[in-house]
Amino acid sequence: MKDMGFRNYSFIQSSFLVLLRLLIGWHFLYEGIVKLWSSNWSAGGYLADSGGVFKDFFFWMAGNDQILAIVDFLNIWGLILVGLGLMLGIFTRWATFGGIVLLAFYYLSHPPLINSEYALPSEGSYLIVNKNLIELAALLVLFVFPTGKQVGFDRFFSSKNV
Repeated sequence: MKDMGFRNYSFIQSSFLVLLRLLIGWHFLYEGIVKLWSSNWSAGGYLADSGGVFKDFFFWMAGNDQILAIVDFLNIWGLILVGLGLMLGIFTRWATFGGIVLLAFYYLSHPPLINSEYALPSEGSYLIVNKNLIELAALLVLFVFPTGKQVGFDRFFSSKNV
């Protein structure tokens, strides 16, 4: 895929892409730090409450202490690293992809389908589309319109500064 660069976008367009990256980065970073600082946080309850086609996979993760410890570690540090990457504009392609993967797991664990009821309350009433899917779509936008080389530390690691 050819990178068209920021030069093809107005200042406003470029600014809003960067703002989107920063806001999503903050959300990921904050979620990771809160989980890191909470001594009793675990993904176990969330995974044990899973529904949909992949619920057996998520139940297996929740029911295996060694796997759950790995999932907890990857979740916390994945959120933190994705958040830092997006906010600082460093390794933004990797950070964006990592965020997409995390959000896909969250969505597949608790898909908002008809007759889906979960013990953990959601923030609203959803059908098919929820905040995880919307944030995932926003990260897809950032993946195809990257901003780290223009506004971020990626510019120092790029042989082609746009």
